[in-house]
Amino acid sequence: MVNQRNNNNNTGSFLKGTLVLTIAGMVVKVIGSLNWIILSRVLGGEGIGLYQMAFPIYLLALSLSSAGIPVAISIITAEKIALQDYRGANRVFTASLALLTLSGLVLSIAVYFGAGWLIEEGVIRDARAYPAILALAPAIFLVTLLSSFRGYLQGWQMMTPTAVSQIVEQIFRVATMVLFAALLLPKGIEYAAGGASLGAGFGAAAGLLVLIYYYVRLQRSVSVDKLNKNRKPLESNTSLIRRMVYLALPVSLSSLMLPLVSNLDLFIVPLRLEEAGYTVKEATEHFGYLTGMAVPLVNLATLITAALATALVPAMATAGTSENKQMIKQKIGSAIRLTNLVTIPAAAGLAIVATPLATAVYHAPQAGAVIEVVAVGVYMLGIHQVTTGILQGMGYTALPLINMGIAAIVKVALNWNLVAIPSLGILGAGWATNADFGVAAMLNLFFVYRYSQFTITITSLVKIVTATAVMGITLYAANEYLIQHMSALLAICADISIAIFVYGVILLLVGELTEQDILRIPLVGTGLARMFLLCGLLKRSS
Repeated sequence: MVNQRNNNNNTGSFLKGTLVLTIAGMVVKVIGSLNWIILSRVLGGEGIGLYQMAFPIYLLALSLSSAGIPVAISIITAEKIALQDYRGANRVFTASLALLTLSGLVLSIAVYFGAGWLIEEGVIRDARAYPAILALAPAIFLVTLLSSFRGYLQGWQMMTPTAVSQIVEQIFRVATMVLFAALLLPKGIEYAAGGASLGAGFGAAAGLLVLIYYYVRLQRSVSVDKLNKNRKPLESNTSLIRRMVYLALPVSLSSLMLPLVSNLDLFIVPLRLEEAGYTVKEATEHFGYLTGMAVPLVNLATLITAALATALVPAMATAGTSENKQMIKQKIGSAIRLTNLVTIPAAAGLAIVATPLATAVYHAPQAGAVIEVVAVGVYMLGIHQVTTGILQGMGYTALPLINMGIAAIVKVALNWNLVAIPSLGILGAGWATNADFGVAAMLNLFFVYRYSQFTITITSLVKIVTATAVMGITLYAANEYLIQHMSALLAICADISIAIFVYGVILLLVGELTEQDILRIPLVGTGLARMFLLCGLLKRSS
């Protein structure tokens, strides 16, 4: 009974961490969206273009400087904490901080002094992007340091520092971007773009200060007795760095896989659309419907599973170190169940309101058809994200990379064949995207089962699908009525409210949502549980 209670507490802890990260992610996205609206008005299309020319260089340097090390820090730190080797955990942090300080400094200096070369060699086509590149260089060093602190604190399964730092970082970044862009605009559009780029550094500095605060507080809370307990021989810095690189390299290559696949799409999809009979202009337009409208909605719908994947890495590392097979299965089961609870209705809802949503958000109802197709990918991507977090936490960081590579090959083959069919066109690319997510997810699931013997609970899945079906029928009927009596934006807001209400009530009626599930919701969980108990929709957990 005690072990069961501890397992439940551990599971509840990482689920709460997931919800904290999800809320932070939503706040960050809202602030970011407002920022682009304001910044677009300050800089105009030309200024935004100059900023966007410099930003890929920044992202590339950032990926090279940290190279997946934060995930490795999280895994190794979690293992040390599970063994109560607190001195070893501190050693992990100091070794990683030294490594990332060096790599961040080198890449930051390289970008600063290499900016002129990038312009001269034509890598950056517009010389006016030079100030923006210079302004982004210091941010590389700061963000690299920041990632070290995040990885370490996540290893302690502390997700609040990451969430708070993300919000603070975004607030300061946005405020300084707009401020410096406006102040420097009289000097010229290139200086205004450079001013906007300064925001990355100021935001990173603010986020770093937040994480340092949490780090200092954590160190003070770790007593001398804990540090002196289990005084195991400290692992050498060389050994730690070797392990970090071993775990981090596949993660880094996985992050590079995404832009690689995007570039393949950029090359293949428009070309095959022209083969199907579309003009160059039409091919570009339809490609925009997929990559600029449909895929971002899929990513938005999987915000919670992306957060869950982050929280799972240290949680699985801790469970693996303790060799508690029951805890491992319980954590995986909770993660997959939450993924099903969120992504199955999200996929159905997105498919049903695809055209009204495209009209309300993008003023492009023509994008509705491809959004409807890729809505299926919400579930597949969610499963892929979560199983990637599980495998990485278990130490199998290379497997998700290999599976992504296989899925990418399938996607390229399908894109080449399906997009050229006139009756499919861009819808073929949508189905290829679904296949990409699906193949990677199924391969990941296979290895999760192989190394944990976990299986999906069919009863739970049936209940979720049933609730989704009732929600979908209700949503379809409501949408048909609402779209005729109010604006597209208001209709979408009403649709979402109705869908959440119906789905939640059905889940309560079939017994899929428990009192524990409700209580885990931050801030409002206790009140909701009390209300549902009074209404008779919820049974009290034993």
